[in-house]
Amino acid sequence: MSDAILFVSFGGPDRPEDVMPFLENVTRGRGVPRERLEAVAEHYYHFGGKSPINEQNLAIIKALSTLLAQQGPELPIYFGNRNWHPLLPDTLRQMKEDGVTRAFTFVTSAYSSYSGCRQYRENIAAAQQATGSESIKIDKLRVYFNHPGFIAPMIDSVQAAARQLPHARLLFSAHSIPMSMANSSRYVPQLLEASRLVAEGAVHSNWELVYQSRSGGPGQPWLEPDILDRIRALHAEGVRELIVCPIGFISDHMEVLYDLDEEARLLAGELGMQMIRTPTSSTDPRFIAMIRDLVLEVLAPSHKILALGALGPSHKLCPADCCPAPAARPAR
Repeated sequence: MSDAILFVSFGGPDRPEDVMPFLENVTRGRGVPRERLEAVAEHYYHFGGKSPINEQNLAIIKALSTLLAQQGPELPIYFGNRNWHPLLPDTLRQMKEDGVTRAFTFVTSAYSSYSGCRQYRENIAAAQQATGSESIKIDKLRVYFNHPGFIAPMIDSVQAAARQLPHARLLFSAHSIPMSMANSSRYVPQLLEASRLVAEGAVHSNWELVYQSRSGGPGQPWLEPDILDRIRALHAEGVRELIVCPIGFISDHMEVLYDLDEEARLLAGELGMQMIRTPTSSTDPRFIAMIRDLVLEVLAPSHKILALGALGPSHKLCPADCCPAPAARPAR
């Protein structure tokens, strides 16, 4: 049997002319108004029309390759995206040509939800069908919201920020999702547990969970509070120092760079508040070692399974009914 690691992410444009085709691909079939796409496109144009996500993922893959070469298992790593190049069908086609028969899939989402878990599995299955690669056994590795390799780097960064802003309110920020999707998954409990673990590890009791990057229409309920609304409210309460930890993300891609480093930071500055945004786990050696751990959990049944807190480790392999799609909203 020829094993490999399949590294799967969301994808992002690499040049200005790719921005609108990328956004159209992401929102296909969802009825998102053209003006909303154009507004989001401006976020990418602000950074030269290029998302940092592919380069960040390649940096993680390079670090993981180095670790596997040093400590094993020596497995090839393939990279495929849901929404932009390198696209999953092209990656699966290459894996088939290379004789891969089993792949351990690492997804760049630490939490359970339809968009962060099951939709990736559906995209992989569709890519297999499109490329005739159904013979490759693909196992998605477990979600890792409470793995010490994900949590420990954030504890360190929050502690470092607190030394600069000792009276700060700590805001843990994650991507908002529709309430219908949140209600059919463990997304919110997992986020709250990860936030608690980081806050307690950093000995910082003054914290809360907020959301960002909402993209739905005003008539559809999404997770709240929005980080910008919360910053305004905290300012009215007399808070003048903020630490923002992007706990919902594993790397500093567009939602972090624009929604936090641009919008949130600008608002805080306008209100006279000091704000530090902590880094994501990304290429921290502990995070890279975590990915290797997740693979070994499946390869070697005796390998120790690491998980912090009260929720314990998630299932190693996703069951068929994991993270169902939210119920469709009735047409109006």
